[in-house]
Amino acid sequence: MSNKILNTYAAYAFDDLIRKQSSSGAIFSLIAEKILSLSGIVYGVTMTDDCKGAEFVRVDNIEQLHLLRGSKYIQAKVGQSYKSVKNDLNSGRIVLFSGTGCQNNGLKNYLGKDYENLYCIDVVCHGVPSPKLWRHYLEHMETINNAKIIGVNFRCKDQGWKNFGMEEIQHDKKKVYIPSSQDSFMRMFLRNYCLRPSCYECEAKLVRCADLTLADFWGINFVAPEMNDNKGVSLVIIRSQRGQSLFDTIQEKLCYKKVDYNAAIKYNPSEITSAPRPKERNKFFTDLEKKEFIKMEKKYAGDAKIPLKQKLKNILRKALLRKNNGGGQ
Repeated sequence: MSNKILNTYAAYAFDDLIRKQSSSGAIFSLIAEKILSLSGIVYGVTMTDDCKGAEFVRVDNIEQLHLLRGSKYIQAKVGQSYKSVKNDLNSGRIVLFSGTGCQNNGLKNYLGKDYENLYCIDVVCHGVPSPKLWRHYLEHMETINNAKIIGVNFRCKDQGWKNFGMEEIQHDKKKVYIPSSQDSFMRMFLRNYCLRPSCYECEAKLVRCADLTLADFWGINFVAPEMNDNKGVSLVIIRSQRGQSLFDTIQEKLCYKKVDYNAAIKYNPSEITSAPRPKERNKFFTDLEKKEFIKMEKKYAGDAKIPLKQKLKNILRKALLRKNNGGGQ
């Protein structure tokens, strides 16, 4: 168990359809397809039927793979998945397990030994939001829209990868799109109010058990701008020879470029840094027990008041960027 880095890549799938259905560059989908083509098993996270929770499921065919695509920004129930993984491994099946760093570490601790037929993928994790907050949010959205929600996409890219948003599918198949910058759940999540206590001091960032790590390649314009077409680019961090071998098997289906690890994580600090704990975090959860969601929304997801000094810095930074880009937009 270590954080040794073998190689780092920017990458995305040539298949635009799978890429659109994925949060970033669709690397997970291609790896999962490869494992399934070898009669292997893939474990990952899907939303529950009522969309009010997330859970690990076992997938053994490509028709079910869509269940695992895309980010789910809530804590997923592990259930009996570790036990199921062990049974599959002991029966000789190739297994791909995809989850957060702590879920991967938990699996390895549960197994107690190394398996040559196990491949593990983790993600650069900002933190795990409260399931209770998500349920309250979803019930609130169903109330104000007077419609049952039967599907959720936390990372809809209809407006582009950079400007992703929340897409909610109602029972009549009508789709409601909310830009992430305006969605109250995403605001509370990204402001770190609703994370698990352990996420503010994440031990999984110190010891990583995964073979490779995937993330959105934020900051791609500063590292490999020629790869950014606003459809999504993955950051791929190889942590073991097993992970490198797995990545090598899908390269013919990828546009990829080897990049410097330190340059890549400069704009993806969650790879090594835990989210800061807001001083209002305890009050937030006290309010969550007592207040209606609309009051939580107003208190914790409203427009942040930016000090004048910071506003001036933001204006200057944008002016410098325009100048460095030749005055273009």
